[in-house]
Formats: sequence, C-alpha cells, structure tokens
Amino acid sequence: MRALRIFLGAVTLVLGLTWLLLNLTLDGFVRDLIVGVVLAAAGLVLLMPHRVALPLVPTAVITTVVTLVGMAAGLLAVRSQLSGMWAFNTWRGWPYEWLNKGASAEMSDAAQDLAAKASWEVPDFLHVLGDLYFWAMAGLLVAAVINKRRFRT
Repeated sequence: MRALRIFLGAVTLVLGLTWLLLNLTLDGFVRDLIVGVVLAAAGLVLLMPHRVALPLVPTAVITTVVTLVGMAAGLLAVRSQLSGMWAFNTWRGWPYEWLNKGASAEMSDAAQDLAAKASWEVPDFLHVLGDLYFWAMAGLLVAAVINKRRFRT
C-alpha cells in the first residue's frame, strides 16, 4: 500500500507541475493555476507518509464526499456560445466541461430554442475522469488538513 501511495504521489506531483508549466500561458489562467496547485500539493501529501498520516477510512469518506460535492457543484459552471451559421452550444462542468448540449438552425433564435430542448450528453469521458481525479485530490487535501488538526499536539 505504501508503494502505491508513493507511486501515485509521484505521478500526481509530476502531473500537477507539468500542468502548471504547459497551461499558464493559455486562456483559463485561474482554472489552470488551481488545478496545477491542487495536483502538486496532493502529490506532495502522498509522497510524505512519514509527515502526513492518512487513516484509510476517514480519508476515503472525506475524499468521496468532496469528490461528489465537487462534481455536483462543478455543474453550476455554465458556458454558452452562439457561433457559425447559427449553432448554439452550452457546456457544464468545472474545472473541465464534461456535459454539453447544442443545436444548429437557420436562425439564431431557433438554434437557441432547439438547444434548450436538447438532452445533455457526455461527449468526452476523459473530461469526466479529469474532473473526478481533480476533485478526489482536492478531497485528499481536505482529509489531510482535517487529520492534521485532529491529531495536533
């Protein structure tokens, strides 16, 4: 179990730092900064089992709750766009947009009406996995902070 924790910590730390280096010059600076810092910090927590104890059951419960609440709260972030010869699309999710719906028509109002009636789709399952991983690592950080305060001497 310790080897898995160290491996996951190393991968997460490298992923977070790489994310920061590659994405800080693009649009979405704040989102990319938050994602990179959370992943790098979670990687460090996982790499330091001698400094940060993570009891299995409380950590699993806290991580699961934060992941589910984060995924649900992320759906409150909405982005809509009218483009082309009247295509209207709406995306939901944070930090990655993983739900969308849209439609196209000959008039912009018709495209918006059709999009409002369309059903939500998950076009890219990779974005769902990215969201789950981000929120799980955020939950791990919450668990580490709670655990540190609980056993402070």
